[in-house]
Amino acid sequence: MLTESFVASTRTLERQAQATAVKDNGIYFHDFQPRPSLKTSFKKSTTQQNCLAVNATHVFAAQADKSVIHVYSRERGNQEAVAPFQENITCLALAGQYDGAGTLVLGTQGGRLILWELATGRQISTSPSHLQAVTCLAIDPTFKFILSGSSDSNVHVWSLPSLLSFSQPSQNDPSQPLPLSPIKTLTNHRAVINAVLFGHIPGQTNFAISAASDKTCIVWDYINGTVLHTYLLGNDPVCLALDPADRAAYAGFGDGSIQFLSFYKQSSSIHSFYDPSQQPTPTQPPPSDHWRLPESTSPAHTLQVSWDGTTLLSGHGDGKIHTWNIAKGMYANQLADFTLPVTNLLMLHPTGFPNTQTPILKIQNVVKPRYETSLNGNANTNGDTIIPTNYTFTAQFLSTLPLPDALSGISDLDTALTHPSFPNSMLEEGIAELTALNNNPSGSLDPDGSNAFDSLRTENTNLKLQLEDALRRQEEAIAEVLKYDEERFRREEENKVKQARKRRRRIRKMQMEERRRKIVMGELKEIVEEDGVKDKVIEEEADLSSDTDELSSN
Repeated sequence: MLTESFVASTRTLERQAQATAVKDNGIYFHDFQPRPSLKTSFKKSTTQQNCLAVNATHVFAAQADKSVIHVYSRERGNQEAVAPFQENITCLALAGQYDGAGTLVLGTQGGRLILWELATGRQISTSPSHLQAVTCLAIDPTFKFILSGSSDSNVHVWSLPSLLSFSQPSQNDPSQPLPLSPIKTLTNHRAVINAVLFGHIPGQTNFAISAASDKTCIVWDYINGTVLHTYLLGNDPVCLALDPADRAAYAGFGDGSIQFLSFYKQSSSIHSFYDPSQQPTPTQPPPSDHWRLPESTSPAHTLQVSWDGTTLLSGHGDGKIHTWNIAKGMYANQLADFTLPVTNLLMLHPTGFPNTQTPILKIQNVVKPRYETSLNGNANTNGDTIIPTNYTFTAQFLSTLPLPDALSGISDLDTALTHPSFPNSMLEEGIAELTALNNNPSGSLDPDGSNAFDSLRTENTNLKLQLEDALRRQEEAIAEVLKYDEERFRREEENKVKQARKRRRRIRKMQMEERRRKIVMGELKEIVEEDGVKDKVIEEEADLSSDTDELSSN
């Protein structure tokens, strides 16, 4: 049975710190479908917005107003480690496969990014590219780009492979970007960036969306650094969520209401994001797309959409988690109440699918971050590659390593079907064939001088003859089957007739015995009639016997 769950985190307020029960639990794992229920919880954690990340083995929670991250083991159900840093961590995001090793990206109070390789402990720190604290982070589906929003109203685009590379560009080459710096800056907002998200398209046509306290949401082509569309809102958006199929976005406000932002309501044959006539024109959503809570006005701190795209979950400052019916565009019900402000909601991958593949490896224990001077801009300024001598990858293998295609039995056709485009080998083979045809349009000659096309025609003729023979045999087999079915049907009908006649004879025999009994009891006046009936029954029985004998002989 498929099961859908989510994880929520809360923040302990100063006035509530004295309550022991409230103080202990801070991270909750909760089932959502098919039946909502609390599964488990982790203690001693208090997180701000955008400060929670989860993978298949661990939970990472940046503690509010502190420079530490609590690491929890999902398998063992306890706190595994406390990772300290030099600055307060204000947000985080996880890059990498859900069930594999990854890199934790951290945003700091000083405006820099810190990258922590969980399986090696390697730590990379960028320069403070933001003028103020980093407020939100996002990783694209291909794990190649990072978006960072800040209180300075700017959104930076970073190249994740460049940040993790051991070889950084030389600072003496003006044509190369500065090492450990963003590749683009998006500057259309005029206030604090509260949320950034990537679309779900794994390619260069993907987009990003940001929400800021200037009452706008902007959709970006983050690769080219251009604005695709701008949405004007009535209030400052506090959080964002994106539909799994990229059909719409949802913005949460400080009064607890939700704004639905449809990407497909504009009347145009071209998507509004890519229609030059609509891109410069901001859109103000209609009032009907503004959903409100029936009673509460507690601010919405975080939003998440279910995997099927039918339900929106919102976490609020009063500790409640509410659900919204997306199809009807209205509030549904209250899902949970954790008392403390809910600051983060993350949907977990659904479980219960058949034939689920076992991951190749997992991180049994994370390796604590290790700051190395040579990897953080203080050295390696000439473009040289420097790999630390103690660089070690620590993980547990869960299955055998995948073999090369030549050894694993994967055919060229399977490779071509699963390839994102055309494999290089197929392209090279096709180009070679076209070149050969252009050089000899009449067809290539075999070494003995015969035409290769003639041999192909002969082979095709033989295959056609084999196919015709197979079809003929199939028709004969079908005819035999039909003949057998007709014979079986005829025999069944004959048996039915015989059984019916036997039942009729038994009934008439019973009727005659009943009449005889009445005569014996004194009804002598019916003797004459009975004799006539008896003669008639005898004649009918003789007829039935003759018919039965006739059928038997047939």
